[in-house]
Amino acid sequence: METDGNSLTFIALFLPFVAAALAPALTRRMGHKVAWVLAIVPALLFIHFASLVGTVASGEVVTGGHRWVPSLSVEFSWFLDGLSLTFALLISGIGTFIVLYSGGYLKGHEHLGRFFSFILMFMGAMQGLVISDSFLMFFVFWELTSITSFLLIGFDHSREASRRSAMQALIVTGMGGLALLAGLLVIWNATGATSLSGLLETDNALRESALYGLAFVLILGGAFTKSAQFPFHFWLPNAMEAPTPVSAYLHSATMVKAGVYLLMRLNPVMGETAVWETVLPLFGGVTLLVGGFLAVRQSDLKLMLAYTTVASLGLLVMLTGFGSEHAIEAAVLYLIAHSLFKGALFMVAGIIDHEAGTRDVTRLGGLRKAMPVTFGAALVAAISMGGLPPLFGFLAKEEIYYALGFASLWSAVFTSVAILGNALMFAIGFAVALKPFLGAEVKTPNHAHEGPPLLWLGPVVLAGASILAALVSPLTHRLFSIPMASAVAGEPLDITISLIPSIGLPLYLSLVTVALGYAIYRTLGDVRARVAAVLAAIGWGPDRGFDQVLRGIVRGAHGATGLIQNGRMETYMTLTFGIIALAFLIPLVGAGEMPAFPQLPVLTLYEIVVLALAVIGLGAVLYADDRLTAIVSLGIQGFAVALIFLLFGAPDLGFTQFMVETLSVVILALVMTRLKLAKSDHRPTGEKALDVTVASLCGIGLMLALFKVTEISFDPALSVFFTEYSRVIAHGRNIVNVILVDYRGVDTMGEIAVVMAAGLAILALVRVRLGRRVQHAEPQIEVEGRETVA
Repeated sequence: METDGNSLTFIALFLPFVAAALAPALTRRMGHKVAWVLAIVPALLFIHFASLVGTVASGEVVTGGHRWVPSLSVEFSWFLDGLSLTFALLISGIGTFIVLYSGGYLKGHEHLGRFFSFILMFMGAMQGLVISDSFLMFFVFWELTSITSFLLIGFDHSREASRRSAMQALIVTGMGGLALLAGLLVIWNATGATSLSGLLETDNALRESALYGLAFVLILGGAFTKSAQFPFHFWLPNAMEAPTPVSAYLHSATMVKAGVYLLMRLNPVMGETAVWETVLPLFGGVTLLVGGFLAVRQSDLKLMLAYTTVASLGLLVMLTGFGSEHAIEAAVLYLIAHSLFKGALFMVAGIIDHEAGTRDVTRLGGLRKAMPVTFGAALVAAISMGGLPPLFGFLAKEEIYYALGFASLWSAVFTSVAILGNALMFAIGFAVALKPFLGAEVKTPNHAHEGPPLLWLGPVVLAGASILAALVSPLTHRLFSIPMASAVAGEPLDITISLIPSIGLPLYLSLVTVALGYAIYRTLGDVRARVAAVLAAIGWGPDRGFDQVLRGIVRGAHGATGLIQNGRMETYMTLTFGIIALAFLIPLVGAGEMPAFPQLPVLTLYEIVVLALAVIGLGAVLYADDRLTAIVSLGIQGFAVALIFLLFGAPDLGFTQFMVETLSVVILALVMTRLKLAKSDHRPTGEKALDVTVASLCGIGLMLALFKVTEISFDPALSVFFTEYSRVIAHGRNIVNVILVDYRGVDTMGEIAVVMAAGLAILALVRVRLGRRVQHAEPQIEVEGRETVA
């Protein structure tokens, strides 16, 4: 393990956010050409991370950071191994072309600067997520990806569909984020680790912990919502309301793979258990098939690709949890391949929409002559998506079938799922790449032509990278695939697959996949209609269920508000004091911590007099004939408490109590004279019984809590500290005053601010009321000795 000197990676973490702050101003000066300037930022990040490839490939781990709260082991730290470094390279590399693509795609848009700011913040959030080491830093960046994706999906905020999709994505991934936070806290409690690198060093501690099951469920809640696993898959296709640059980035290298990254990162400490190797393949396999069939149903190019992303994420989760070294190797290869071909195909879909004016595949055709560069990039990316040589996707597909096989019924089931899912994605990949370009030329809303370099540069480079990575596969494996797979497995692995196929079961299964995929492609229209008919017959889906849940929550909130916030002060008081009573009694009674009744002390005469005074005041309150008498009688108890303070050596508290009670009685008496209330209390017997019960429970709970406190031995540490240092440090002789204005001066200032705010609010309400009185008053005007109404 070695340190990178902290400075460069620290700068790399915050550079996208600096660029995001400058983007709007630069865009106003340079227009869409600012894309060339802003793209320098992710390019520099890529160069920095590429400089670490040799170190990581040799088995080293690059770490760094700064201590934040050392007493709690909280650090701002990063951790770069084969897994995080590969993700960082994909995010920064593809991000470079996404920034360029955005400049061409949104040229002339009035909010282009804002978009650049959002996309760069999104890039920075995802970059920080994959290289974070400390749990806190990881969670902060995790949530930041949700927030920035919300801004990007809802970029066209004037459209209701965009607003709904953005809110849906935020709610689903936000709930998953809360589950992740709880899961990290459980892992911290189970292992004592506060960082991912520290967790990886605990070996079997988490697997052997009684908290493993709880941590597993919570972590899956975060990962499955983020990576759109069934039944949380619905938010991802709806996110296609975002501009195409967002879709291309979101699906190829960023947020949707964050959940997969989390599962891969935790595989060494949470994998190799029955529940891990059962739940992940099952949910991943279902997601693969659901995404594949829903993709066939679509005719919008972006939605077709979006659902195949859902399918691909399901395949990655299935392989990650399958439980073999070759499955991990296959997952790593497919993740790299998917990032390259999916980013290219999404940008191709955007070019078609931008230049032809439509994304409906049924209204496109014959564009190959008008858009030859785009067609070439689309074809290469589709070949990789279909798993054909000589593209990197071929290596991934061969490794998938080698890992699954037919060694058992369990593996045979998932091999069959993989064949069907890959065949569906094969058909969709070539439908996106071929149908808009081949056949007779179809008239489109716009006159189709090749886009500018800002648009086609990204697809061309990514498609070329797919070819190059496959042609030099030994080098690709040594620098990227092997370090990444070893990090996921938690032990050294070796990947040797190349473009030269081995005659055997994996090759035969690939041929079956190609044949089935070609058949689906040829009959895509019929398959689309049949899938649509099945979905129409089913009717309900998770997307509709999401709306139903939200409506139910809103109705429940209205019902609860009407019950609790009904405008009656007695309801509020009853609920408040009822909860206070429960807060006292439940921990004592439920946990069996009831205190022993203390021995009564021998009271002096003056102590008996003070207690008798308090009891007399209580009786006066209960038996008062009118409210004003009850309020005045209530002050008797307060004065009795003040006398107790005086008798036990706390004159300052006693005088404070005297002032508080006096002011309370005066203010309450004045308020009572302004309110239109009955002179005496006319509550029915039922309400009185309820109030007596709640009040009694509060008193009993407080009494028992005080008895419990007195059973604990007194710790004089704070008293000694304040006695010794109040004069020396704070230069005050009155310890209570020193505590209020010095040691807890900020708290006191906050209390004063609250009182001032309340006073200003009351003053404003009084003025409004007086103003209304003046406005509604009818002024009297004297005319020739007589009063008339103006």
